[in-house]
Amino acid sequence: MTTKRSPKPSANGIRAGVSLERDAKKFTRNRLDFQRINTAAMAVLPGLLARWFPAGKREGHEFCVGSLQGEPGRSLKINLRTGVWADFAAGQGGSDPVSLAAAMAGSSQGEAARRLGEMLGVHYG
Repeated sequence: MTTKRSPKPSANGIRAGVSLERDAKKFTRNRLDFQRINTAAMAVLPGLLARWFPAGKREGHEFCVGSLQGEPGRSLKINLRTGVWADFAAGQGGSDPVSLAAAMAGSSQGEAARRLGEMLGVHYG
């Protein structure tokens, strides 16, 4: 009776017979597409902000609210054209809706992207 041996690694550490293409597909299948999620969020940003921050107000091309907790005020400003945001009182800021969602929730950007993608119907995988 003979036993099967697993292929030996080559000089670069890759085992013969292992499909790199298959492994690459498996890796990318579960990756979040931040750009796609941010693009979808930008398309509905005024509505998202009104939902997240009911006390906020639109002022020209900016949405203003007191802070990430949503109280009335003007310290947190979100540019409706670019998605760039800053909470001037807290010294926090970001460049897109995913980073804003993460800051609001106190979560990682990956978790915020997953939740925002689900809310917007943007599927990954």
